[in-house]
Amino acid sequence: MKRLLFMAALLLTAAYSRAQQTMAFPFQGGKDVMMDFFKKNVVIPEELKKTKATGTAVLKFTADPKGAIKKIVVYYADDYTIAVPFIDALKKSDRKWIIPDDEKLHDFVISFTVNLIMPDGKASAATQKQVYDSYRQRKPIWASNPVPLDMTTLLPAIITTY
Repeated sequence: MKRLLFMAALLLTAAYSRAQQTMAFPFQGGKDVMMDFFKKNVVIPEELKKTKATGTAVLKFTADPKGAIKKIVVYYADDYTIAVPFIDALKKSDRKWIIPDDEKLHDFVISFTVNLIMPDGKASAATQKQVYDSYRQRKPIWASNPVPLDMTTLLPAIITTY
């Protein structure tokens, strides 16, 4: 009996290990290619740079078997203006997504952040005031309904600096 249980556990472990090894990253080319893609395709508008805006946007999107993006939903954004460059970059990634073979559609959640980098490491009083004013004027967007995450893939966060 012990031998039978041991063999069953061994087979389950082997099957689980094989499943973990065969899962591909859901972006054509892998994680590094995805990070590079967004690094090159997220364009921060001059208006955001002028106001020294920083913040986060969490987006959910749906891809079909051809990798085409069918729907983009903003789950959270510090402000609509922060979400726009990330939505635009996400639209450029159309047909680059890989979903499991047995699915007709697959949902992904991805977090984008934009940060301000000070050249000398310290912000002047004027820059600090601009950042604070931008923060005060935000109009956050958030999901008001429960967010089902049954069959959703959480992707690595994308952090953009300017």
